[in-house]
Amino acid sequence: MDYSDKISDVVKTVPPSAIRRFFDLANEMKGEVISLSIGEPDFVTPWSIREAGINSLIDGFTHYSPNAGYIESRKAICDYIENRYKVKYSPNGEVLITVGGSEGLDLVARALINPGDEVIVVEPCFVAYKATVRFAHGIPVVCETKPENDFKLQPEELEEKITDKTKYIIMGYPSNPTGAVMNREDLVKIKDVLLRHPDIVVISDELYAELNYVDDDPCSLIQFEEIRDRVIMINGFSKSFAMTGWRLGYLLGEKSLISAMTKIHQYCIMCSPSMGQLAIIDASYNGLEYVKEMKDEYNHRRRVIIEGLKNAGLDCFTPAGAFYAFPSIKGLGLTSEEFCERFLVEKHVAIVPGNAFGDCGEGHVRISYAASMESIKTAMERLAEFVKELKEGNR
Repeated sequence: MDYSDKISDVVKTVPPSAIRRFFDLANEMKGEVISLSIGEPDFVTPWSIREAGINSLIDGFTHYSPNAGYIESRKAICDYIENRYKVKYSPNGEVLITVGGSEGLDLVARALINPGDEVIVVEPCFVAYKATVRFAHGIPVVCETKPENDFKLQPEELEEKITDKTKYIIMGYPSNPTGAVMNREDLVKIKDVLLRHPDIVVISDELYAELNYVDDDPCSLIQFEEIRDRVIMINGFSKSFAMTGWRLGYLLGEKSLISAMTKIHQYCIMCSPSMGQLAIIDASYNGLEYVKEMKDEYNHRRRVIIEGLKNAGLDCFTPAGAFYAFPSIKGLGLTSEEFCERFLVEKHVAIVPGNAFGDCGEGHVRISYAASMESIKTAMERLAEFVKELKEGNR
């Protein structure tokens, strides 16, 4: 029996993730496919972090942790943030360990949104931003970023989107999918806008903070004391520390905000994985050496990708962070989805259409360089062939 008529109207309006669609299409194809679609490190979690997880099992950490996470794990996160951002958070009430950064997005939406509230979503963006807002019966209001501004959020454009219904703003830098980075000068301008609107909360998604190729010292809105209590940082270990499968993220923020999210977390999740919580202690105190090694390799791949796109004749903003490139395919006679579908079928390379990350992403594609150098070089050769064939066919 088909129970489609029982499904929530809100759920029906949210499309499935286009990232997973192309991942599944690649898996269904016969023959070898190079996947530059999924945003997942190809590195294995560093050994000392894995060893800490293994030892936690040997030591019997197989039970529920406190809802917010083990105090030792929360302290490690706070110490890590103080070391990197020079900002103090209390492990007692200002940090919540979540099941990845994605749970954090959901908790924020459900804790803050009343039906009809507006949320400004800075696009192109991670596919879950608008979805979580809709699931919580909020209204996403898109604020587009543009390649001519290096995909950075412009203060005047943010100001135009703010209304008396705006509950919070969500922004992610370094950006998935563009690779854009907001430096301190950029963030000062956003801070000044926020000071004029004291009732608005800001969600700063910083999952890729350590993968910044232009500045070794991460900068964040949490560093501005005058707005810190209105900033919720979403962060974690998945991307920078190659720990996607561990499902460990965290939220940092003012106590009453974190308390509201912890309430939802305790009913729906109970706690994040105990084994992983012990592993992130090692990651927090000892992991930056490994992160630097991985970042250096990503940076090398980034240069190869940029050169490959140039050789293919595609314009591309030079990514400064994360592990994505977001080239333009405008003028080739195909939509983003058509381009990706044909590239997959004809050249056996999986990438993601830009409109998966918002309507303003149309005319672009996202290419992940979280893959082996061999795969990247081969994919760039095939891309050059494909673009050449498209141009010849359009003559």
